[in-house]
Amino acid sequence: MVHLKSPDEIRAIGRCGGIIAALFAEIEPRVQPGVSTAALDRFVDRFVRSHSGAVPAFKGLYGFPGSACISINEEVVHGIPSGRTLQEGDIVSIDVGVKQGGWCADSAYTFPVGEIGAGAAGLLAVTYKALAAGVAAAQPGLHVGDIGAAVVETVRPTGHAIIRDLVGHGIGRAIHEEPQVSNIGRAGFGVPLQAGMVLAIEPMLAVGTDEIRTLRDRWTVTTLDGSLSAHYEHTVAVTVEGPAILTGGGIWDDGLEVDSVRPGHAGAGAGGAVGTGAGATVQQS
Repeated sequence: MVHLKSPDEIRAIGRCGGIIAALFAEIEPRVQPGVSTAALDRFVDRFVRSHSGAVPAFKGLYGFPGSACISINEEVVHGIPSGRTLQEGDIVSIDVGVKQGGWCADSAYTFPVGEIGAGAAGLLAVTYKALAAGVAAAQPGLHVGDIGAAVVETVRPTGHAIIRDLVGHGIGRAIHEEPQVSNIGRAGFGVPLQAGMVLAIEPMLAVGTDEIRTLRDRWTVTTLDGSLSAHYEHTVAVTVEGPAILTGGGIWDDGLEVDSVRPGHAGAGAGGAVGTGAGATVQQS
């Protein structure tokens, strides 16, 4: 069942989203070579809990041990914080959920570690652009399939792979609610979008294959071929005026200053259009 939120409830979700946006701004200068993912996770935990009544929503969710999912290079999602240290040229996705006052928000940002290669920069840019396209399609009167179709239309010309078997989701009282939001969809198909819906839209792309595997820790999902992966996510409210990003601001306002979206090169910044495509959804990320 899809639960519609009132304007007051959307504002409450937005307060959770504001905590994550502020967190990303604070953690960005800490994403440096030599820093461990465990240290970043401790910072996430302290920062979130420093806000009245707020807790990391992922801590203990389905048994997850960290306060954030921190995934490096070929790791797509659900990386467990550990003593592993970041290296120059890595890319690292930090995925954070916040719960406060009974409401949740969820957002992810992929950070470059120092100077990164052109291929990695292009991947980040295309993924960022795909998120912008998906968000733009979250309009009342359209369908969930239009979001995935917009992602497909944006990514297809670049040669990057969309991770098919991981999807976005509704969000509100719980981190994961209906509907599932695939990054591969058909325009005009799927659950109709209505004002009051709140969605976590989160394209995940790879340089190589779209196939994934889960490591022995039963959490970390990687690309099957070990190629680089990136992940950006916003919590978005569908309103009569159009999509309202509830996790924006801070580093999101900077954009990505690049000029091409072809593989192996730096890619274009935010933007995109609704197109067509098809695919399957399997699990929420």
